[in-house]
Amino acid sequence: MNRIIRNGLWVVAILALASCNSTKEEKAPKLYTIQQFSDVVQITGGAFSPDESKILISSKATGIFNAIEIDIKTGEQKALTNSNDNAVFAYSYFPKDNRVLYGSDKGGNEITHLYVRSPDGMVSDLIQDSTAKATFYGWSYDQKMMYYTSNGRDKRYFDLYKVQIEGGSKEGNVYPTTSVYKNEKGVDPEAISDDGRYIALQETITTNNSNMYLLDTQTNTQKLLSEHTGDAQFSPQYFSKDGSKLFYLSDEGSEYKYLASYDIKTGEKKKVEEAPWDILYAALSKSGKYRVVAINNDARTEIKIYEDATGVRVEVGGLPEGDITGVTIADSEKQMCFYVSSSKSPSNLFVYNFETKEAKQLTNTITKEIDPADLVAGEVIRYKSFDGLEIPALLYKPKGIQKDKKVPALLWIHGGPGGQTRLNYSAALQHLVNHGYAILAVNNRGSSGYGKTFYAADDRKHGSEDLKDCIEAKNYLATLPYIDTDKIGIYGGSYGGYMVMAALTFAPEEFKVGVNYFGVTNWLRTLKSIPKWWESNRKALYNELGDPFTADSTALRNKSPLFFTNKITKPFIVLQGSNDPRVLQVESDEIVAGAKKNNVPVEYVIFPDEGHGFVKKENNIKASEEVLKFLDNYLKGIEK
Repeated sequence: MNRIIRNGLWVVAILALASCNSTKEEKAPKLYTIQQFSDVVQITGGAFSPDESKILISSKATGIFNAIEIDIKTGEQKALTNSNDNAVFAYSYFPKDNRVLYGSDKGGNEITHLYVRSPDGMVSDLIQDSTAKATFYGWSYDQKMMYYTSNGRDKRYFDLYKVQIEGGSKEGNVYPTTSVYKNEKGVDPEAISDDGRYIALQETITTNNSNMYLLDTQTNTQKLLSEHTGDAQFSPQYFSKDGSKLFYLSDEGSEYKYLASYDIKTGEKKKVEEAPWDILYAALSKSGKYRVVAINNDARTEIKIYEDATGVRVEVGGLPEGDITGVTIADSEKQMCFYVSSSKSPSNLFVYNFETKEAKQLTNTITKEIDPADLVAGEVIRYKSFDGLEIPALLYKPKGIQKDKKVPALLWIHGGPGGQTRLNYSAALQHLVNHGYAILAVNNRGSSGYGKTFYAADDRKHGSEDLKDCIEAKNYLATLPYIDTDKIGIYGGSYGGYMVMAALTFAPEEFKVGVNYFGVTNWLRTLKSIPKWWESNRKALYNELGDPFTADSTALRNKSPLFFTNKITKPFIVLQGSNDPRVLQVESDEIVAGAKKNNVPVEYVIFPDEGHGFVKKENNIKASEEVLKFLDNYLKGIEK
């Protein structure tokens, strides 16, 4: 992207650089184990019980995600599931009783099913087809129906269904289900009007271009709402309470996504809200009293809550430093729950009372064994790449660096390819920084969150220009007086893992070591073997990366590290889940075998019970322990 420099941005950059270059000595932090960093309890989700006395979340307190309910008054936590093998993600209570809906797959295979847990502990699987994947889509406004999507009919596409749940009754273990929308072309449902008449649909064309349709279920007609020229994104968010307008996000005519409305009767479009960043999502509370808008503000989440009728902002005071995320407003609109977190503080759940204007913290997820003062906050910095493009990144400087001493460093590369490293707490990252490694988390060209031009800047250039951004990140690190320029490695997962192997293969002398978490190494195989349920995004993926069934195969082969392992000279470690449906284990098997032929030191850690991304605490601990041992040996140079 030809980045637009806003007023004050250079001032921020200069201040950040001055901070980075400071020679002031700090007290050395206490060293902690990854076990201690992982004893920070990961929590996610948030749904109020029908009487709004409890909140349902997912918690990793036992080492794997399970469904937990928290009493708002007492803070007492109660486990509703006790899985020790497959992660459980809690979605919601039923609207009028204490049944609970949650999702779970098998060993990370991503074939998620929907389960209903009754108050007596009995569990029913809503998805009868063992090979079908399902997603919860919410409750009808009258709370008589539950919506979900499933690819049971056609494994490529997700149809929309509604399930009868009124009154808490069911016929045996089978809930009465009706088909609402048959998805035959990869046009996916995104929003449903309160009366159920209208369904807003989204069609992905490329990663930067999409269409939006309105389905009228009464007349069974479908209308294109997003006729446009050039690339533009359209993402339906919600319908007005009276069903007269559809609210959606778009970057049509703009660098960033804004919130707009479409009048169903007149076809008139109006901008509702915009920011100098992408708006991530927008939502209305049950009766429409409050509107919630989330903004991707320079790798942070900025939440704005309005009284929708007046536009007056709701300000929530008395909170610790950090970002508000995961906002859920109760149906009564008297209270809401949300998370507060930062790069040095893990997520904690809060509840806010709109009437008393009081906020209450319900969890304390950081272990008492860690002194918060020993954690490191990320700093937003920017540097110029090889072609002058400005690249954003997050810098983590270890505490207690002695004067005139230098430390090793790692580039931290996100997945995607269109992901974004944000200022969130990471146990793995804090563990490495605590043990003396500087981290520069690079949001190279192609990352989301910095406008559509920047997002598209790596299309068909993967393993080339984005890799050059990483090399320039290394050069930026070399300007910092506390970095040992002979000890800079590269670390990444998924697409970031590809960047690690691309660096070691196509720029073999740039980085001292590599850490590859389940990274792509053979684009031909990966793009041919993507899961069937990605069909609606397949063309967009091929447009961005290349189509392996066409002449693009030559370019894809040329950017695949697997075919050039003879060029690898530097040590690396690979961590892989056996059940990964995206990057198959054979991909990691082959890159390891190929590099070993060069007598390159390679370490390989396989997790037989994980998929694409590790969900079990014990596995994440083992992975981080192995990575630290590897880095201490091959990057820091500590003999074991």
